[in-house]
Amino acid sequence: MSFFFNQVIIGIQLGSQYVLVALGLTLIFGILDISHFAHGQMYMIGAYLLYIVMVLGGVNYWLALVICVAALAIAGVLVQRAVYRPLRGQPHINSFIAAIGLILVLETLVRGIQPNSLTVPKPIDRTLHFLGMSMEVQRLIVIIGAIVFIILLQLFIKRTRLGTAIEAMSQDREGAALVGISVERMSALTFAIATGLAAVAAVLMAPLAFISPEMGNVLILKAFVIVVIGGLGSMKGAIVGGYILGILEALAIAYISSGYKDVFAFGILIIILAIRPTGLFMGREQE
Repeated sequence: MSFFFNQVIIGIQLGSQYVLVALGLTLIFGILDISHFAHGQMYMIGAYLLYIVMVLGGVNYWLALVICVAALAIAGVLVQRAVYRPLRGQPHINSFIAAIGLILVLETLVRGIQPNSLTVPKPIDRTLHFLGMSMEVQRLIVIIGAIVFIILLQLFIKRTRLGTAIEAMSQDREGAALVGISVERMSALTFAIATGLAAVAAVLMAPLAFISPEMGNVLILKAFVIVVIGGLGSMKGAIVGGYILGILEALAIAYISSGYKDVFAFGILIIILAIRPTGLFMGREQE
């Protein structure tokens, strides 16, 4: 039984990573109606930036977290302004092509600078033991960190004027503009928050995995699966869908085969959409 609960904990840790990335995608899609496929590469950039700041720069892990989130938030604004803003009002295929181009540019650039996999040390390299179970402290940091940032995001959206403006724009962009909300400013802020969340996920997960140019590719596919499962544009759906996928994936790895871990998500997608085509929370209209 302890083995089962160990896998559930691992699943919650995996789900925490998925939720942070999927929430960013949900914000961008739900508010700006952009399928930002290069979001996984921003996650990858966040992990490499952690290596530069923490390992090469000797900065404390927690301060490095703040630096990486701030830097990626700025990078998100630059991506919005340079890549997606010029395509506003054009067919969605143009944004899709631009995202694919951004993926190739970022991945090729990083591979050219550092083709080898890298690692960063755990800030607390210990393992906790309780009730016959064991868990690395870093996994606990991932879980708690994700919960903290999920709560902060919810408080920001529901309790602040900027958050209310973002929510209003997601419901009616033209109406929001008519009452004085700056669509351009809210678009940039949305990308900043979404990319900052990707940086949080990268910094929390980096000590548990290898850093490589391809590390965001499968993750972004799973994040899109989560967004669809939860309901397009639904933050609640992204949270629930992310944890469901993480736990089921961890159990499948333990009891079936690790060889199916990357295709398991798509099996869940097919089953849920066959039962509920609009996703678990029926998209943005439920927010």
